Amino acid sequence: MTASAIPRATYRLQLHGGFTFTDARNIVPYLAALGVSHLYASPITMAAPGSLHGYDVTDPRRINPELGGEEGLMDLVEALRANHMGLIVDIVPNHMGVAGDSNAFWRDVLARGQASPHARLFDIDWDQPIALPVLDGSLEESIASGTVRLVDQGEGKGLQVGGGAIYPARDDDPGLRTISPDDHAAVAELARRQHYRLIDWRTANDRLNWRRFFAINDLAGVRVEDEAVFAFTHQLFLDLFARGLIDGVRVDHVDGLADPTAYCRHLRQALVKAGDGREPYIVVEKILATEEQLPPEWPVQGTTGYDFMREVSALLHDAAGMTQLSMLWARSSGRPADFAQEALQGRRDMLSWQFEGQLNACLDSLEELAATTGKAPTRGMLRRAVTGLLHAFPIYRTYGTGEASLPGDALWRQAARKAMAVPPGEGRVADLILRWLAGDGPGDAALKTEAVRLFQQLSAPIAAKGVEDTAFYRYGALLSANDVGFDPAKPALSVEAFHQAMTKRACHHPHAMLALATHDHKRGADARARLSVLSTIPGIWEETLQRWIALAAPFAEGIDPGDLHMLLQALIGAWEGALDEALLHRLHGWQRKALREARLRSSWEAPDESYEVRCHDLASALFGNQPFLADARQFLDALAAPALAASLGQTALHHLVPGVPDIYQGGELGDFSMVDPDNRRPVDFARRTALLADPEGDPKLDLIAQLLSLRRHGKALALGDYQPLAVTGRRAEHVVAFLRRHGDEALCCAVAIRLGKPLFGGTIAYPAPDWWEDTAIHHQGNAWLARDLFGGQVWSVTPA
Repeated sequence: MTASAIPRATYRLQLHGGFTFTDARNIVPYLAALGVSHLYASPITMAAPGSLHGYDVTDPRRINPELGGEEGLMDLVEALRANHMGLIVDIVPNHMGVAGDSNAFWRDVLARGQASPHARLFDIDWDQPIALPVLDGSLEESIASGTVRLVDQGEGKGLQVGGGAIYPARDDDPGLRTISPDDHAAVAELARRQHYRLIDWRTANDRLNWRRFFAINDLAGVRVEDEAVFAFTHQLFLDLFARGLIDGVRVDHVDGLADPTAYCRHLRQALVKAGDGREPYIVVEKILATEEQLPPEWPVQGTTGYDFMREVSALLHDAAGMTQLSMLWARSSGRPADFAQEALQGRRDMLSWQFEGQLNACLDSLEELAATTGKAPTRGMLRRAVTGLLHAFPIYRTYGTGEASLPGDALWRQAARKAMAVPPGEGRVADLILRWLAGDGPGDAALKTEAVRLFQQLSAPIAAKGVEDTAFYRYGALLSANDVGFDPAKPALSVEAFHQAMTKRACHHPHAMLALATHDHKRGADARARLSVLSTIPGIWEETLQRWIALAAPFAEGIDPGDLHMLLQALIGAWEGALDEALLHRLHGWQRKALREARLRSSWEAPDESYEVRCHDLASALFGNQPFLADARQFLDALAAPALAASLGQTALHHLVPGVPDIYQGGELGDFSMVDPDNRRPVDFARRTALLADPEGDPKLDLIAQLLSLRRHGKALALGDYQPLAVTGRRAEHVVAFLRRHGDEALCCAVAIRLGKPLFGGTIAYPAPDWWEDTAIHHQGNAWLARDLFGGQVWSVTPA
């Protein structure tokens, strides 16, 4: 890949009907002035009507008219090219949106079954009719109540549910000519003769016979491993690349695919061919475990940056302080101090509650495979081994696909075998499954490939739903350690370990994306940075927490203490300068989602609205309590200087280490957002444009502009290697120093971290020079004193 094809920096935009191609075009001059080289857009294809994110794709061959259609895209690209910028688009190969009746391909499959030319698009088990979990009760009850009605839709008759979506009736059904819509028994019989079955939505987890995205019934899995399906769903992107309108792609949820390795190879080959030899920039949305590396055989530039987000956030956490905070959490909440316990229970809950259908499909396939080995374990043995593995699997998934796979990594197999719980004497069954997952083991090759695929496409959603979408909302030692791709069991990272990670990045994936925020994050970068300061002042935070709990006590009757503890942390992270109605409204939205995701006292499936109201009332009462507000303002003011230092420190690292820094929309200023929809609020670009032109500006925005200027005018940051520099002295653990070198060009970079103790209660975001004492940074016989480097700023970049 040529250097010119590698983005200098990207800017992520969430496109939808309220922020279209035209809106994006209007801010291109600002983005160019900021210094980014590529706009990085959310999905641009046809999606469900009114979609705010675009991942519910309904037609991957057409540009979404709600965004402005092809004409709008062309205008945007013209503006980008005029400003010497490029475009990277998000593609969604794993699934399509099938809610309602807006997906014509899905509708055709419902009408014609396997005879539909689109039947091969979707990952459906055709042994039974397609299960559609759209009813709130049984079929008979729904027909009797009028919820399900037989209607004429012009092109034919169909079954309408709730006055909304109409599901087509097969046109060869003899009853269509004679049946009366008022004959409930006849309508029920007609419904049972279709290629699909209308079922109660509550039974989807057990009865669904098609692969969905995680536990979302509105998103159906796509069989992109099929050559014809790949061609059908990718023709638009190949055409856009061939025409020079896009420069690369971001692959959504690569772990959901049957064979990510083969897909990545196919994608690059297809794009290169379409571009007449031009190399695309390709990154994949992939969650890596703390010791996991992206498979080296994938021909991609790297991940979208969750791994860097985890690493830089962990670097800001003080290890000893995190231990104290975990014990404080256990005392105040009554829940486990060890996150691993919460993660294990979260996985167990999700597997048993939401993935029974997929688990049974996996077991069916394994049972069929095991029968070809000559030593077939019972289904019960297979079930215990599989569930044990899924409860303890150390990575999201493996990538072996039968005989075509590469040898498996013994480390993850050892970790999985050690962590899983199986009955005495049945360990051999688990070992057999692990061998299959590694591309080894006995049995029929074709059956092995299918069984492994089904396991792999189950292990990833169990990890995501059980850990990130469940356990993260149950565990609150420090909320800055709970984000996508993070591991609260390993919340802190030493400077040495950070250097090791960056050295590997420079060696293996020097052009991967670097993220501090995404459309999926639980908390914005600056919210996490502020909360990270609590790990450096655990004693002060414990005293403050106890005061706040006491002040909340009159309003907290019947409230779980863990929910109160997390609410107070959420307030600290989300604060944007005022304890007002706007912040309270945002916290109410977060409370609702957090309580339902945790599934301890409420849930999406069965909301306990009375408990949710009590939690909302608690937050409202605190915002109306003057002693609490006074104490909170005082603490937040005292936290401001170290929080700013942490924000600027991680921002500097974001733009100085190997990789392509990606700025999530609006994140060039303080990002104190919470989980969606809070993190997708409208961005005030007029304010950002004015601040960028203002010499006084904003410290974070100014820092980003300066560092992007360095990337624009030199090669050390964009292409250079990474060399850790030795730091000695009393405050050595508070400095990350390294050299970026490319040819004769070199930059010596030093970033100050974990400054909570010296800065808490102060008014400036750097310690007094004398605080550094004898701390020094060494390179080739030179020694720079930290008190000189950090005497008046948080960061320093100087020629070596």
